[in-house]
Amino acid sequence: MSLEAFVFDAYGTLFDVHSVMRRCEAFFPGRHAALSQLWRAKQLEYTWLRSLMRRYAPFSTVTREALAHACEALGLELTVERMEALMAEYNMLATYADVPKAFASLRGVKKAILSNGSPDMLEPLVAHSGLELDAVISVDEVRIFKPAPQVYELAPKKLGVAKEKIGFVSSNCWDALGAKSFGFTVFWVNRAGAPLERLGFEPDRVLAGLDEILL
Repeated sequence: MSLEAFVFDAYGTLFDVHSVMRRCEAFFPGRHAALSQLWRAKQLEYTWLRSLMRRYAPFSTVTREALAHACEALGLELTVERMEALMAEYNMLATYADVPKAFASLRGVKKAILSNGSPDMLEPLVAHSGLELDAVISVDEVRIFKPAPQVYELAPKKLGVAKEKIGFVSSNCWDALGAKSFGFTVFWVNRAGAPLERLGFEPDRVLAGLDEILL
């Protein structure tokens, strides 16, 4: 393989955002799945809307606002204590089971994260995970969210690797196609068996799991 670096999305690709459901269930019995799903949906929606509005806010702020909206929409009481406890879960999200094998198979190439996450969220999460990375890159540097091309441009600049030599890996199809539009070789990790988004591009490879990355 001629690629010199692999750049990974964080949330939903390396880290399971729905691992917060146990804490959601403790606070809101029987509503954990609905809250987790709406929280994530609003989190992404707010990144896209803020980018279009040119009103950037750190991902930690976006995540808090999405949680507040989701709880109000579902009629759930969100106290300050619950807010802080649920936000703390993002610092210790579970790593997907296929991640260690994938990383072990990529010895000898650079590995990095390129994420919507703000440094105050990414730094404790990566430290908790124990993953060895050459760089953890946040959109905070350019103050706009994926799939804006200036976000993907950060990876070749930070890694010193031409974009044609970078493999980009994401479980979010819209993110994968944004990276393909920029010019990366793209691996879409389609764990859910979802249909391809109609955005005028296709990934170079579709994987059922990260452990297929070099098959």
